[in-house]
Amino acid sequence: MPADTKLKLTPSERRASVALAGLFAARMLGLFLLLPVFAVAARGLPGGDDPARVGLALGMYGLTQAFMQIPFGLASDRWGRRPVVIFGLLLFVAGSIVCAQATDVFWITIGRAIQGAGAISAAVTAWLADATRDEVRTRAMAMVGGSIGLSFAVSLVLSPVLVGWWGLSGLFWTIACLGVICLGVARWVVPVVPRTQARSMQAASPRQVLTHRDLLRLNFGVFVLHLIQVSLFVVVPALLAKVGGLDARELWKVYLPVILVSFVLMVPVVFVAEKRRAHRGALRGAVAGLVLVCALLPAASHGFYTLAVALTGFFVAFNVLEALQPSLVSRVAPQAYKGLALGFYNTAQAAGLFTGGALGGWVASHSGAGAVFVGAAVLAALWLVVTWALKPLA
Repeated sequence: MPADTKLKLTPSERRASVALAGLFAARMLGLFLLLPVFAVAARGLPGGDDPARVGLALGMYGLTQAFMQIPFGLASDRWGRRPVVIFGLLLFVAGSIVCAQATDVFWITIGRAIQGAGAISAAVTAWLADATRDEVRTRAMAMVGGSIGLSFAVSLVLSPVLVGWWGLSGLFWTIACLGVICLGVARWVVPVVPRTQARSMQAASPRQVLTHRDLLRLNFGVFVLHLIQVSLFVVVPALLAKVGGLDARELWKVYLPVILVSFVLMVPVVFVAEKRRAHRGALRGAVAGLVLVCALLPAASHGFYTLAVALTGFFVAFNVLEALQPSLVSRVAPQAYKGLALGFYNTAQAAGLFTGGALGGWVASHSGAGAVFVGAAVLAALWLVVTWALKPLA
C-alpha cells in the first residue's frame, strides 16, 4: 500500500472516529456544562452555601470515575466495547436524572457519583484503537482530543444561557438528554469492529500492564498533565477577569478563540508525527513546550494579551499530548489487554483531575497564583525527564 494511502482514514475508520469523537464530545459537554455555573446556582439549594459540599459534589464524579475506569476497561476486553459503553452511558443518564430531581446538594452528590460510575473513557478509547490502524491512530485520537476541547469551549458559552432559561434542574435534564444521544450513537452509529486479533493473543497477562515501564511513564504523564490543567484553572479565570476587566460571563470570549486556534496549530504537529513516525519526539517536544509555558506564566499573567497567548501555547501542548499519549498506550500495551491498559491510563487521568483541584486550591490559598505556576513548571520538568526514557516504537 502506498505511503500516502496508508496515512488516509478508510471509510470505516472515518465513520468510527467521527462517531466515537462525537460520543465523547456529547458526554464531555454534559459534564462540562455544570462547571461554570454550579457554585453559583447551587446557592438556592440546602447545603449550597457550603463550599466544601459544593466542591464534593463537583469532585465526586472524578472520584468514582477513577475507581471504575479499570473494571470497565477490563470488562470491555472480556465482553466487548459496545455493551460495556452502553451500560456506562445508562449509568450516566441515571445519575443525571437523580441530579435533575435533587432537592439538595447531598442528592446532587449522589447523582454525580452515579454519573462517574459509568466510566467509559477507557472502553471508548480502546474501541477507537480497535477500529484504526497504527498509521492513522494518532489522528483519530486527535479527533477525540479536539472534540473534548471544543466541548469545553462550547460549555462555557451555553451553560449560563441554559441555567438562565431552565434553572439547575433543567441543566441536568439537558445533560441526561445528551447521554441519551450518546446511547444512540453507541448502539447504532459506531460500526462493528472485528476483535479476532485481540481475542487470539493469550500470551499477555494483566501483570504485564501493571509493570510495563513505558506504560507507567505514560500513566505518570497523563496524571501530571491533568493535575496541571485543573490547578491552572483554579487561578487563571480570576486572573483573566482581573487583567482583562471581564465579567465571569464574558470569559468564553477568551476561551473559545484560544481553544480553536490551539486546535488548528495542533493538527500539523500530529500529522507530521504520524507521517515520520516521530511520536516519541513529538511527545518530548510537547512536554518541553508545557514546561516553557508554565515557566513563563508568572510573568505573562500580568497582561491580558500575554496571558491569552500563554493559554494558547498551553492548549497547543495539551491537545498534542491528549492525542499522542492514548495512541502510544494502545500501541505499547499487550494486544489482549488494551482495554485494561487504557483503564489504568484513564484512572491516572481522573486522579490527576482530582489532585489538581485539591492541590491547586490549597497552594493558591496559601501562596498565590505564582506558586501554582511554578509548581506546574516543576512537575512538567519532572515529566520531561521521565518521558526522555520512553523507548522508541517497534
